[in-house]
Amino acid sequence: MPWEPIRKNPDTWLLSPQLLDYGRTCAEFTWDGVRRELAGFPGGKGLNIAHQAVERHMGGPNQDRLAMRWLGKDGAVRDLTFADLSRESSRFANVLVKLGVGKGERVFVLAGRIPELYFAALGTLKNVSVFCPMFSAFGPEPIRQRLERGDGCILVTTLRQYQKKVAALLERLPQLKYVLLTDAPEDLNGTVLSLPRLMGAASSEFVIPATDPEDMALLHFTSGTTGLPKGAVHVHNAVLTHFSTGKYVLDFHPGDIFWCTADPGWVTGTSYGIIAPLLHGITSIIDEADFDAERWYRILAEQRVTIWYTAPTAIRMLMRANFEPRSRFDLSALRLIHSVGEPLNPEGVVWGERTLGLPIHDNWWQTETGGIMIANFAAMEIRPGSMGRPLPGIEAAIVRRSGEDTVEVVAPGEEGELALRPGWPSMFRGYLHDEERYRKCFVGGWYITGDLARCDGDGYFWFIGRADDIIKTAGHMVGPFEVESVLMEHPVVAEAGVIGKPEEIIGEIVKAFVVLKDGYAPTEELRLELIGFGRTKLGSAVAPKEISFLETLPRTRSGKIMRRLLKARELGLPEGDTSTLER
Repeated sequence: MPWEPIRKNPDTWLLSPQLLDYGRTCAEFTWDGVRRELAGFPGGKGLNIAHQAVERHMGGPNQDRLAMRWLGKDGAVRDLTFADLSRESSRFANVLVKLGVGKGERVFVLAGRIPELYFAALGTLKNVSVFCPMFSAFGPEPIRQRLERGDGCILVTTLRQYQKKVAALLERLPQLKYVLLTDAPEDLNGTVLSLPRLMGAASSEFVIPATDPEDMALLHFTSGTTGLPKGAVHVHNAVLTHFSTGKYVLDFHPGDIFWCTADPGWVTGTSYGIIAPLLHGITSIIDEADFDAERWYRILAEQRVTIWYTAPTAIRMLMRANFEPRSRFDLSALRLIHSVGEPLNPEGVVWGERTLGLPIHDNWWQTETGGIMIANFAAMEIRPGSMGRPLPGIEAAIVRRSGEDTVEVVAPGEEGELALRPGWPSMFRGYLHDEERYRKCFVGGWYITGDLARCDGDGYFWFIGRADDIIKTAGHMVGPFEVESVLMEHPVVAEAGVIGKPEEIIGEIVKAFVVLKDGYAPTEELRLELIGFGRTKLGSAVAPKEISFLETLPRTRSGKIMRRLLKARELGLPEGDTSTLER
């Protein structure tokens, strides 16, 4: 059955949301207006992300404000003010200058959530070089592929990562000039250098050179279903989207304590784990440790987190933890919870309201979009299962291809491909070294996202599935997300992943892979019960005809269920690029 909308009561708002009148805000919005909210370089020329995020606050009330509180996995705590970030990032920028690294050259970072990662990110941007984050869990081959395809000239990493994964690659990476080790007291040789030594000798003052808004700033690699990872290019102008979405979606207010749980190895961890909160002068919590339900609730309580941005995978894992957090932890400071990474099942939205006292606001975007495009806003009702409505300044539509180079917008309620009108500031400017692939993303004046969706009569968008995930069964088009969401309504199901399995008569059958909540064991009786549950809820044409039980679902570190990997394993096919697979 459809989920009831969750409506907001203004009387319970701790702070008035930044976006109260959606229609008026969208009608009056301009990107030039956002630009005017940010202070440019002296003289009003140029736009640099690091200047906006850090240097803009120097000399003002935010200078000595806490920018980041770093929580080490061993219990250590390190507080960094905006002035601290300014000094340390300037030192890193000066290190790059000393090493001969210039504008547009790529600086890769392979590290966990340690302070040096953030210094390197901001210092790289100050130098108008290009910041390229990688997951610390990558193995040698994904690391080599990204450094090679991204023309990496500097790699920042730890001694352990270097010895375990990188040292053996150096002969195959002739363009890599230097490796900078964050925790080595001395240089290992002439090209593997001690970053603490270099930083200690570097000046804490740095003058950011003139930066064109279209200068390359960020390079994020994203895995496709086939082939090698793609490098999505973003420019300094993206900062306008980071600022706007921090204001209207994340609803940042002065004094907020923000926690984005995403690893900077993927785009959310950079756009919203680093840039957006700094732009708004608020405090970010940085947790070095991996997921642990009790630790997370303790952080929310002890750090008095007001806005929390996490992923559906983490939410489902918390749902499995099977205890009432508010009976053990004071979560009263929390006023907003957001989710991103893949669509959030309706059960997760409702669980948030029931268990945490707040509904979870889903939003949608991609590595290629550089920032949030569609969202459930703080002041608007949530329709569980919907990704929400487009941001001010973003034109979204559901389209169908009507020719090789043309598309047509479909009526409300009809299914098609989710498309965005190009031109927003954080739109990717290309796939590095792959112009043809980039051109194919744009058809008939629209950026075609590759996601299938529908839009209802009130302008809410609803995810159906990736175009290459859609199941064709007996003449029906079935979106995996719909089936997964229904299975998760069953009280014993923690997670579900759905694929199409080839079948000679009807084309494909719907097959589900189910992870059970703690305390439940897979049995044939339970399998039949879930099949019957699916038929009752979905009808026989859409419901799974086969169900297998798994201990965990394969997913990326950004939280997306890797349905193509489920399918490849089921059918004995090549698994393709698994470099972002959670280990």
